[in-house]
Amino acid sequence: MSETSTATATVTPADAVTGMVGHVLDLAATWTAWDGEPVRVDDRLYTPHKAVRRVADHLIDHLAELEARLAGERPVPDHWHASATTTDADRAPFTGEDLDEARSRLTRLARIWANRLDALTGEQLDHSPGEGWTFRELALHVAESAYYADAVGDLS
Repeated sequence: MSETSTATATVTPADAVTGMVGHVLDLAATWTAWDGEPVRVDDRLYTPHKAVRRVADHLIDHLAELEARLAGERPVPDHWHASATTTDADRAPFTGEDLDEARSRLTRLARIWANRLDALTGEQLDHSPGEGWTFRELALHVAESAYYADAVGDLS
């Protein structure tokens, strides 16, 4: 079992998602000190805005998948450019206002996830309808979105 999955195996799926967002926002609180130089991790570039964008996109993408599967629909395929693309907007300075926006956006998304996951039974979490990961696995996968924020790191 990986270090991430070992750490998240003891928490509820909702706690895994909200905990990840808390971690991301703790790091983001240091990003107003960003010097404007993207951070290279593997073959990708990361900036504060890109990290927030990727975390939010990942939360939205997999929430849409979960909801579609619960409704008996096929999930709409995503067409994100994902982390392969660094946009001009990603390169903008990360201000206090941007931090406030990230807090509002990511906290609300995490609460939607937590409310949805907490409403599911253990059976639904572990034997989820449709194709793909169980909803428990999906939540733990989404929690790995901390990767994007960890790429930028603590800039204090």
